[in-house]
Amino acid sequence: MSEIKSWSFWRAVLAEFLGMIIFIFMGLSAAVGDPNDLNLDREIKVAFAFGLAIATLAECIGHISGAHLNPAVTLGLVTSCRISILRALFYMLAQMLGAVVGSAIVYGIRAEHIDSLGVNELNGISPAQGFGMEFMLTLQLVLCLVALHDKRRDIGGFAPLAYGFSVTLGHLAGQVVFSSMGCRSPTRDVGSIQLDPLDLQLYRRRSMITGYVLSLGLQVIQIVTDVVSLVFQVYWAGPMSAGVVAALLYNYVLAPSDESFKEKTKILLCWAPEQEQERETEPLLEDVVE
Repeated sequence: MSEIKSWSFWRAVLAEFLGMIIFIFMGLSAAVGDPNDLNLDREIKVAFAFGLAIATLAECIGHISGAHLNPAVTLGLVTSCRISILRALFYMLAQMLGAVVGSAIVYGIRAEHIDSLGVNELNGISPAQGFGMEFMLTLQLVLCLVALHDKRRDIGGFAPLAYGFSVTLGHLAGQVVFSSMGCRSPTRDVGSIQLDPLDLQLYRRRSMITGYVLSLGLQVIQIVTDVVSLVFQVYWAGPMSAGVVAALLYNYVLAPSDESFKEKTKILLCWAPEQEQERETEPLLEDVVE
């Protein structure tokens, strides 16, 4: 009976509870799927393409940057006090720019076969429901990544594979509500979003050029407003909030660390001893230029 009085006991029970929620949510979401979707083979291909790409890149650049490749993951790790705020800001900027460039390359190569670069759309659900789906999908992803970055664990060489499987799982489970199976990474929609072609023939029928310009302008503004509102409400708010919640759950409830507040503050503000050693061993940018 003494075991029931310990915090570690209830932490383990909570871990089982949370794990079961995510397990059933992912499994049933994939099982339900989208009854109107006739491209199941394509969905599986896309899910494994994203998952294998993440696993490969995690092996390639994981030892250099951590291979976050997702602002939600970066936000989760900065919430966990694993990286500095400055590094997180530059990582997010690099991720968004990389998403835009990568999408531009694909569009340049396959422009004649591309309509929307796989922009996510909600399949008959409200933005609030889409937010909830993105939140749950990202929650399991960031929980996985935060656990993989826990220095108290001996992961070995399986971290990239675990990261890739987590991404694949999210895409397969997300097919129930998203036309492109959800994103979990806000940068994916930053890179791939584009406006659907307008039916200009409708406007050419207008007799007055001012009416044409005004109608076209209002249509563009409406489309941009709707798209931006949906993207930030679902594909940014969902994953980013899940990143914070996952980090708080892991670091302060499931597996709290012994690091003091002072030590965590040093990491956030780039004052950590390990970062000081890194600066001593690595040449500064101005030294390289000289």
